[in-house]
Parts: sequence; structure tokens; C-alpha cells
Amino acid sequence: MKRVEQFSVVYQDEHIVVLNKASGLLVAQDRWDPEAPRLDVLATAELCGEGERLYAVHRIDKDTSGLVIYGRTDSAHRTLSMAFENREVDKTYHALVHGRPGWDTHEVDVPLRADGDAKHRTVRDKHKGKDAKTLFTVLAICGPYSWIEAKPITGRTHQIRVHLQLSDLTIVCDPLYGNGEPLLLSKIKRKWQGDEFTERPLLDRLALHAYKMRIAHPATGEMMEFTAPYPKDLDSTRKQLAKLYKADPLESD
Repeated sequence: MKRVEQFSVVYQDEHIVVLNKASGLLVAQDRWDPEAPRLDVLATAELCGEGERLYAVHRIDKDTSGLVIYGRTDSAHRTLSMAFENREVDKTYHALVHGRPGWDTHEVDVPLRADGDAKHRTVRDKHKGKDAKTLFTVLAICGPYSWIEAKPITGRTHQIRVHLQLSDLTIVCDPLYGNGEPLLLSKIKRKWQGDEFTERPLLDRLALHAYKMRIAHPATGEMMEFTAPYPKDLDSTRKQLAKLYKADPLESD
């Protein structure tokens, strides 16, 4: 896998590019912050020749890490866009949440309306909201935290974050739908012996990762599955929690 600044290349050919992006990077231009760093701009400069471009066909939140696919031609762009619109793409996310759910699997089917309050959060709205459905599975319980697999059937803004919140769970380090506090080893390890004044967080960004994607290739029709390894910060968190609580979300992967 080729390593470049803020993203890595999972797969590429003359029709598509599949990237594993870092948290904090926009997928495409944002109306609230048009000057913010963008994955499409960085990837175009690194991967495309003169006159070439990448076509965005879907989005994930800026603060979410993981898989993003771009088309490299007009034809691939149209075909991929239709696949996402028709819900023909199987998407799997992993999230670390506060709390222990009282279920092993859970389905949330609640209409959502984007930009529903002064903080631009997505809100539940049975009258004006768009249909939104997410399937959740518990992957591992780690003391006060749980690793959750999320499969969004629809693709609404902040869908996974809101559907978890409506299930009385919030994603670790979520500043919009949770308390946003960083995850500190000193808070979970009983005999931690570090310096509280110089301690660096295990994780200080949204603990949500676009982990897998299954989609038909736009030119050949072949079903392809892509996996984005956890980034360093999330993987270090996973290893520390697995060491402390003997539970690992990737054991059954």
C-alpha cells in the first residue's frame, strides 16, 4: 500500500481510486469551510496526470476516517453514483462508543433531517426528515466502552452518529453528539503511573472508521470488497483496550 500524506491508496486502476483517508480531512468542498484541506485535491495532485481529475460519488464525515471511492472517468462517475443512489453498496463502519448496549444486534429506522439546529446537527424528524436506516452489531465489550459495527442502509449526513445517540450511545470523542472528551489511558488503567500533566490522549478525534466497502466495479461489474486498516491512533486504542479487557473487534473479522 502506497503511503502518502493524510491518505493511503487501497486500490486503483484506470476507472476508480479507493483511498483510506485520515480523520479531519474533507472528501469534497464544504459549503461551511470552502478553504479547508480536501482529500480530492490532495489525491488529484498525487495520483492524476495533467488534465485528469477525480469524481466524488459519495461522502463520509470530515472527522470519520476510512474508505472513500472516486471515479476517474465520466462513465465510472455515473455508474458509481447510481450504485450509491440505489443503495447497491454494502458499507461497514466500526465505532468505539461509550457504554454497553443491552443488545447484540439492533436496527434503527428513524427519519433524519440534516442541519436541524444551530450547531448544524442532524436531528430526528418524523415529518420533514428523510428515511434513514442503520443496522448495528456489537463486536466487543471493553469495560466502559463497546466496539460497534454499523451498516448504514441509507446515506444521510451524520446518520450513524445520530442513530447511535438515539440508541443511548455516543461515539468516543464526538464533539457534536457526545461530550467530545479525549480518551485517556489514565482514566481506564487502574495502576497507571504516568504524569497527568504531560499525558497524551490515546484518541482525541471521532472514533468512527469506514472499514469495509463492497461494490460492483463500474466497468466490469465484478463485485469487489475493500478494507481500510485502522489508522495508527485508532489501532493503538484498540490494542490498549484489548490488552486491558481481553476483547478485540478484529478477532472475528
